Amino acid sequence: MVDLLFEGPYDQVVGARRESVDTAYRPGHAAGTKMLTGAVRFLFGNDVSDMLSGYRVFSRRYIKSFPALSREFETETEMTVHALSLRLPTAELEVGFKDRPAGSVSKLRTYRDGWRILKLILGLARRQRPCQFHAVIADVFTIVALALGLPVVVEFAHTGTVPRLPTAVLASAIMIIAVLVLLVSYILESFKHMRQEQASLAHLGYSAPSRGAELAPVSLVNTASDRAPRP
Repeated sequence: MVDLLFEGPYDQVVGARRESVDTAYRPGHAAGTKMLTGAVRFLFGNDVSDMLSGYRVFSRRYIKSFPALSREFETETEMTVHALSLRLPTAELEVGFKDRPAGSVSKLRTYRDGWRILKLILGLARRQRPCQFHAVIADVFTIVALALGLPVVVEFAHTGTVPRLPTAVLASAIMIIAVLVLLVSYILESFKHMRQEQASLAHLGYSAPSRGAELAPVSLVNTASDRAPRP
């Protein structure tokens, strides 16, 4: 993995787990991993195959641009989305995955950690894709407003009166909320661009990984621990 990082050069090399025995994954974990990875691929547009792998190699410039705000098993998701947001060169290398050693205990709690990872993905979508995220909410409000307001408009066109005034006011208020949601998304989009520019400048402040470069060492992080990685 280190050799591949230098050959690229890449900023991240992910060990994509491949089962060497049928019992490597606990029941439901393989399906959960595919579901969460698919959600990231759908929201952020990438071809990563094992988003939750904690076996990774990073360049120095990746570490210096990564804020590491998450903890525990959400960290891998944040790492993946960070690389996608900044379009950092990333590669995958298949690694063997087998049963845990006898007597060891997994720190992963299936439903609790799966729910926390899903919430993080939605939170990252809200921060990294604000226009798309809020557009969905605005569309829902718009559909509700049209469903309530169109009959009132049709009735007004035929009779010239608005007998259902409360419904008309409610539809107008909901449509105003939809417009405000869209305006908020444009403001958040501007903040997102500023954050990405700052992270990109931090990333570009270091040279690409090279065996001969003095300022480009490689950091190895196993994110299966309870603490977030430190550079």
